[in-house]
Amino acid sequence: MNPGILYAASAFILWGIFPLYFHAIRAVPPLEILGHRMLWSLLFLAIVLTVRQQWKWLPQVVRQPRVLGAFVASALLLSSNWFVYIWSVNNGHVLDASLGYFINPLINVMLGMLVLKETLRRGQWLAIGLAACGVAWLTWSAGELPWIALILGISFACYGLLRKTAALAALEGLSLETMLLFPLALGYVAWLTVHGQNTFVNTDTGATRWLLAAAGPITAIPLLLFAAGARKISMSALGLLQYLSPSLQALLGVWVFHEAFPQERLIGFAIIWTALALYVAEGLWVSRRNSPK
Repeated sequence: MNPGILYAASAFILWGIFPLYFHAIRAVPPLEILGHRMLWSLLFLAIVLTVRQQWKWLPQVVRQPRVLGAFVASALLLSSNWFVYIWSVNNGHVLDASLGYFINPLINVMLGMLVLKETLRRGQWLAIGLAACGVAWLTWSAGELPWIALILGISFACYGLLRKTAALAALEGLSLETMLLFPLALGYVAWLTVHGQNTFVNTDTGATRWLLAAAGPITAIPLLLFAAGARKISMSALGLLQYLSPSLQALLGVWVFHEAFPQERLIGFAIIWTALALYVAEGLWVSRRNSPK
């Protein structure tokens, strides 16, 4: 087996079972979890960069305001995505969160057309139109937009767009993003500590303290696995493996957290799943047609 498949699949499986982790610390407010996630992620990433001796990029980036500005934007998008995801998991909306990552690839395609001026094939247009019908059905049946799914899907797609055109690789880019967010996270956690509301300090259980500290490796390890896998396998294989994550999240939402999954929601999900199947099948067909004989 190509080791890249194992690396990428491991990353998506870990992202797929994220709800179990956030559910385990559901007593901690989402904003506090986000603050600790930023702090411990930076500590873990600093250790990784030191072990790998990969600090040479930092002085060069500091002297490039445009690069810093782009990463400020991507850091804000990433933190917003993290916060909404944590909130949705801890408030019984795991299915809505999974839907966001199901529609994310289709939003990526739309952004590619609108921003990067990429040309869409007929099959891609059909897949996007079908997914839009699924979102419209979910909106009509629920009486409101599936805003959690849309925020997660759009924010992560915009984040991916910025990272696609960024000057840094995955490890260095995430490290810079957490450095930029570090002052905000440190200030907020310090404020919580001064007011006696820092769960890490005040909790009576060591398990909660360890789980909060584990946010660092839990955040960074899947990303490192993903980066390692993406270099070794084709984009079509990576695209197929991507659906492991929201699929596992959806299964957890129904079977573990017992979220309601009425027929109306099933119809909407089925329409979007059909759109995704069409999108993947069309991509594989084009890739096979264009591959050298």
